[in-house]
Amino acid sequence: SPQQSNVTSYGAITVAIITLEVFAGMWINAFIVCVLCIAWVKKKTLNSNEKILLLLGCSRFWYLCFSWIHVFLSEIYPFCLLVHSILQTLQGSYTFFNCSNLWVSACLCGFYCIKIANFRNSFFIYLKVKIDRMVPWLLLGSVVFSLIFGIAVYNTIDKAVCRNLSFTCQARFWKPTIRIEKHFFPIYFLTGFLNTTSFLAVIFSAVFLLFSLWRHKHKMQTNSMNTLSMEAHIRAMKSILSFFIMYCINFMFLILSLIYSFNYQNYAVFLGYLIQHAFPGVHSLILIFSNAKLEKTLLRLLSCVKCKLCLR
Repeated sequence: SPQQSNVTSYGAITVAIITLEVFAGMWINAFIVCVLCIAWVKKKTLNSNEKILLLLGCSRFWYLCFSWIHVFLSEIYPFCLLVHSILQTLQGSYTFFNCSNLWVSACLCGFYCIKIANFRNSFFIYLKVKIDRMVPWLLLGSVVFSLIFGIAVYNTIDKAVCRNLSFTCQARFWKPTIRIEKHFFPIYFLTGFLNTTSFLAVIFSAVFLLFSLWRHKHKMQTNSMNTLSMEAHIRAMKSILSFFIMYCINFMFLILSLIYSFNYQNYAVFLGYLIQHAFPGVHSLILIFSNAKLEKTLLRLLSCVKCKLCLR
């Protein structure tokens, strides 16, 4: 029927576009992970910034991987998700890595703010001294919290969808005969709380860094050390502000996706999918060009690939 062909074409277009975004993002984050792992093997240690970037790259790589599998199955082979534990496992894994991605991203912004900004507040000075020791615990806390949230999503789907609900619609099997919003309201609430909290962390980090840069420009005169400090401020601000802009867009479309989550043909959901899958790759690319070591390695790799292509 024309309606079924429209659904099929819509699904094919969605999968095609998301596939391009996902594999580009996976390549970018795999590059970050590989470079940092090689440096880890050579130096036998990683600094705090590299630890955060390593966990962030791993989280985003697997987030994109599980997200693509879920989109591909739901649009092309939806009945595969009717097999017990496949839907729960995909959603639980997706939630775990997405939660890790958001919280580790917030940790990275907070780390930049504490490490680079200059304030005379005693609590801020204490954080500045202790931040390197706190980073492993913050990362561990992010992983544990994400794991708990992922298990909660797994159990919720297992109970609400796979046991209590009957699926009768052949074209869209996830549209049940009874309303399921009440079963997923706690998950929606926690998801909104998670994104709002990490979003506020990014906002405060950007505002504090901007204020620190403004004070530095007005109170410090130019000399070699001050110039280096100013460059560090500007470099971090570019990364933070770019992340802030993208995070605003991502946050807005994620909220729209939650609102229209049961209307799969809605354009807000489609745009939300595109933004959410493009965000991990684009921001990771910005992080690469904000890090001298990663940027140098990437440019060297691209030049080697270019030379080999020219020789052929």
